Amino acid sequence: MLDELLGRAELKDRIAELEDERDALEGRLEGESQRRKDAVRARQEAEVEVNRLEDRIEELEDRVERMGDDDDALDFRGTEDLRGGRLREVLRRLDSLETSPEGALTAAIPNERSLPSSVEDAFGDRAQLVRRATPCLALTDDAGLVSVALEPPRLPDGFDAWDDGFALEDDWFLPQSATKIALVRADLFALGSYEDGELVYQTGFESDVKSAHSKGGFSQARFERIREGQIDDHLDDCHEALDEHAADGDLVVLGERTVLGEFRDRATQTATVDASGEPREALEMAAHEFWTTRLYRL
Repeated sequence: MLDELLGRAELKDRIAELEDERDALEGRLEGESQRRKDAVRARQEAEVEVNRLEDRIEELEDRVERMGDDDDALDFRGTEDLRGGRLREVLRRLDSLETSPEGALTAAIPNERSLPSSVEDAFGDRAQLVRRATPCLALTDDAGLVSVALEPPRLPDGFDAWDDGFALEDDWFLPQSATKIALVRADLFALGSYEDGELVYQTGFESDVKSAHSKGGFSQARFERIREGQIDDHLDDCHEALDEHAADGDLVVLGERTVLGEFRDRATQTATVDASGEPREALEMAAHEFWTTRLYRL
């Protein structure tokens, strides 16, 4: 009764509430503290696992590197793209080599699966570099003065032969006077011929071929039919131009893979190239790309 009169009962109730709240907060604090301890322990365990995995990765990388030492020990001494005057000079140097009978090996290798035993024997450990360079011409001599591979524009059929010099033909590397070269894209045609090794532009044209389907208008299927018809008409025009200007002789047709199949029956050789621009410019770019020989120093 006295507590109520003095207002202490209300204060005692408030104290009790605060004590309950304090006890609850202390319990939460203990829980948070335990969770922090668990988190720290989990983080430490994760760090240990990460370190273990990193050590394992390093160990495996070292093992892979050791396993690959035999394959990686040899590499090309250098590579170079040869064309024009530089190509002619290199071919002259190779052609000037004279050895005793059967002292120089020339091997045309169309793919790595057909490496002749003569190449394996002559190049020894470096035969693996020849495999990497195929398709190629592999050249070496019995004194080891020359050891190269060439990737010419026109690789001959596979052969291997020892002689008193290297067996190299100009038309494997360079255009001849009778050579004509055409560039065919789905919307472009260009034709040229060679005079004294220089490309002379003859004729060319571009056709109106739809390149993209707009969102409006006819359906995608109809668009494709129209485009295919335009390409067919363009290819017919290309054949007519070849009939008129390149009916006979050595014909190289370059261009997009999607249309080259239309010309394989009439071409001496076809090859894909990436050439753009107006017909004359695109033809010069395509010819420059095609008549390039890759040199590998073994």
